[in-house]
Amino acid sequence: MKRLSAILVLVFLAIGALAYYLTPFFWQPEPILAFRLGIGAAIFTIMFTLAVLIQIIIIIYDRGTEQSARNVTREQDELHRQFLRRLDHELKNPLTGLQAALTNLREAQNAGETHAAIENASQAATRLGRILRDLRKLAELDATMLERRPLDVGELVSEMVSAAGNLPAYHERSINLLVSKVPALPPVIGDRDILGLAIFNLIDNALKFSASSDAVEVRVRDDGHALFIEVADSGAGIPSQDQQRIFDDLYRGENARGTQGSGVGLALARRIVQLHWGEISMRSDPAHGRGTVFTIRLPADRK
Repeated sequence: MKRLSAILVLVFLAIGALAYYLTPFFWQPEPILAFRLGIGAAIFTIMFTLAVLIQIIIIIYDRGTEQSARNVTREQDELHRQFLRRLDHELKNPLTGLQAALTNLREAQNAGETHAAIENASQAATRLGRILRDLRKLAELDATMLERRPLDVGELVSEMVSAAGNLPAYHERSINLLVSKVPALPPVIGDRDILGLAIFNLIDNALKFSASSDAVEVRVRDDGHALFIEVADSGAGIPSQDQQRIFDDLYRGENARGTQGSGVGLALARRIVQLHWGEISMRSDPAHGRGTVFTIRLPADRK
């Protein structure tokens, strides 16, 4: 922008200077304005004034742009600091647990204490590995070449429901699947494995953060413009103070504390949906115990 402003100033000054020196060659004698200013001098004055005005406007614009850039940089720095604080907190818990388990293992007096210490160490190591694995997935997602093929969303969601229900922790849970059949769902364009991961994360969260007696329902529907995948539960809901940050990297709300997880699942799901030109949203009403609904909106391929 500064280079452009300098060029514009030089152009206006050059036009003014040329007019000042060349006017006498075209008008003999050179016409004189009523206030005794030659035409060439008048043009020069106008061009000079315009150049100064443009320079002033550009300076003001540059200052505003620089201030906006500083504000953006400041916000990004703050987000980066928040991420590092959350990462430190999330890594500290399993590391502390691992250190405690190793200490207990050294001081174990019998086979029972040894087994308990090994089990605690294994859980802490698994938790640490899960955090690092999910962070790597999130970091590598933008660099991954996604497949762009037509997908049967109803079939994909059904597979993810079965995959979640087959996990040992959820064998006793019931997941209701409702897929609109009439009219037939149009396909979406995307990567089957990556999109399936986002859907699985939402189903896993609904099961993880609700009691065994709570209902979980997965719905797939078409509104004529886009496809919607909804994952709903009748659990306690998400506190209002957490709802604005629930998709942030490593963010874990009040209800998530004490529950195993990396804090990356929802951030990963959001980025996957965005890479499929879609949107993800959440609504929850913890005050009335109506549970939580996560909704994925994907553009349909109606060719």
